[in-house]
Amino acid sequence: MRAAADNFWDFLDAPLRWRARLLLVLLIVPLLLSFAFPLWQISMKAPQYPDGLKMDIWSYQVVGGNDGHDIKEINVLNHYIGMHTITREELRDLDWIPFGIVAMALLALRAALLGNVRTMIDLSMIAFYISAVAFGRFVWMLYEFGHHLDPKAPVKIEPFMPVVIGSKQIANFLTHSMPQLGSILMGVFTMGVWGITVASLWRGRQQARLAMTRLSPAG
Repeated sequence: MRAAADNFWDFLDAPLRWRARLLLVLLIVPLLLSFAFPLWQISMKAPQYPDGLKMDIWSYQVVGGNDGHDIKEINVLNHYIGMHTITREELRDLDWIPFGIVAMALLALRAALLGNVRTMIDLSMIAFYISAVAFGRFVWMLYEFGHHLDPKAPVKIEPFMPVVIGSKQIANFLTHSMPQLGSILMGVFTMGVWGITVASLWRGRQQARLAMTRLSPAG
């Protein structure tokens, strides 16, 4: 059993196979392409807005529909119920997300060129951490927007949790919130990195078992 464990830990320092390296380089492409598409879209419809209002959240900016006019209209509506004004400055997490994406791309390239299995474990944890924190902060931002209402607002409503994924009726507005292509591309990278890591660990476990089987007759 000790020999199998030693073989497995030794395997963590083994260089990545060329197929894993190639796949890792290919996974950088969708990660960087996530800059070119929105991460999330929030939209709302009501009888007085039959065409709806929408805003797209990118990794580095917030863009309103109708040439940016929709965000202005959404902020007017938010003012009446006491919600915070939606601005690029208010969405502070967009300050670090681009750096997180670039950091993951550089670490993936480093792992593809110089890395071993242990490096893949580190990369998979970093990718998971950045994705989880970004999504968690997004949910927290929505919570703050819906619960920290100005008590002096013209229209009084109970604090609420805006929809994260899917649809939700709020007063006379039907709101929608859905991930967009940018998030999907980031998810492809993260799942791909985890797939490479799990496959590598499985191969190491099988090699350790094989080594123990070869040693068992001599024991």
